[in-house]
Amino acid sequence: MKKLSVICLLGLSITLISWGFKGHRAIATIAQKHLSSNTAYVVSAYLKGEGMADVATWADENKNPKTAAWHYVNLPLGLTREAFVKAISESDNNVYTAILKTEAQLKDKNLSSEQKYEALKYLIHLVGDAHQPMHVSRKEDKGGNTIQVRFDNKGTNLHSLWDSKLIDHEGLSESDIAKNYDVATGTEIKQWQSDSPMEWLWESYQISSELYMNTKPGQQIDEAYYQKYITVIRKRVDQAGIRLAGELNKLFNSATPPTATTATAVPQVAATVTNIKLEDVKNAIGKTVTTQGKVFSSKDIGSMVLVNLGAAYPNQMLTVALKGKAKELGAQLENKMITVEGDVIDYKGKPEIIITDPAKIKF
Repeated sequence: MKKLSVICLLGLSITLISWGFKGHRAIATIAQKHLSSNTAYVVSAYLKGEGMADVATWADENKNPKTAAWHYVNLPLGLTREAFVKAISESDNNVYTAILKTEAQLKDKNLSSEQKYEALKYLIHLVGDAHQPMHVSRKEDKGGNTIQVRFDNKGTNLHSLWDSKLIDHEGLSESDIAKNYDVATGTEIKQWQSDSPMEWLWESYQISSELYMNTKPGQQIDEAYYQKYITVIRKRVDQAGIRLAGELNKLFNSATPPTATTATAVPQVAATVTNIKLEDVKNAIGKTVTTQGKVFSSKDIGSMVLVNLGAAYPNQMLTVALKGKAKELGAQLENKMITVEGDVIDYKGKPEIIITDPAKIKF
């Protein structure tokens, strides 16, 4: 236990920012698209209307010395699966234990919504860290930071190469990365979400072990290297997003959002309600809006009634999810023009407003 703790602390002097800005935000965007409707609602409430991508790099930007070791784990090469599991399990301050800790905090009914807000921001980030191979690597080169290489005619190091340089070489925007990398099949999603965080780290360890063999100090990273490993990066980013969604769905699929009684005692400011056109709702994620539109289709799925405005599913401009008492309105809205007020969330790439108060809908 002491040995691994020392290994982790030795890395504190090196800044470890896995996947870079684009990668972390893409992971969060992929995850957001795979949340259940209720999970998306609860997550949005805990994040105070911020999108998951907006907080995805907070844990790096926060630079808290007390949680610096949460982002990675350093291990020697050549461990068997059994030795790997033993080494990580015996440590109490690494990315694995941090993921378990933040998930436990999100389950703890005694914690305030402000404490869970911070825990959720950490979890969104740390799941991404766990899938970056150079965050599960050796202490002697500080996770590849001291292994200098050249790529795109510039000097860099093995860690930075895998954090962002290979991704940046594709020339894709953040949104295009999320779109192009999010290609998991239903079978893959089921398998990946059934894997434990220990499995995620074992995968990263196996990849980093290969990278140490195939990347030498001073090496010129060529197109063949790039083509070989960009496919690995795409899969790791996709896996991180899918698995993050899986963890959040386990935590929040049946949960209720924080209320005034569970929130910290801070002055509450009334939300600003913006009246916008239906076609503009997609640009108002995280905002409280009022909008109008015609109901083209609806579906009762048991726990809620999904009402589609602007067009029938799957081409709707907005989905209104009626829950609780508001669910009773479902049968009355077909083909009617309605006005709805509520918080806009992103559900699988589409804007959605969840309504529990019938007074928030007028027709």
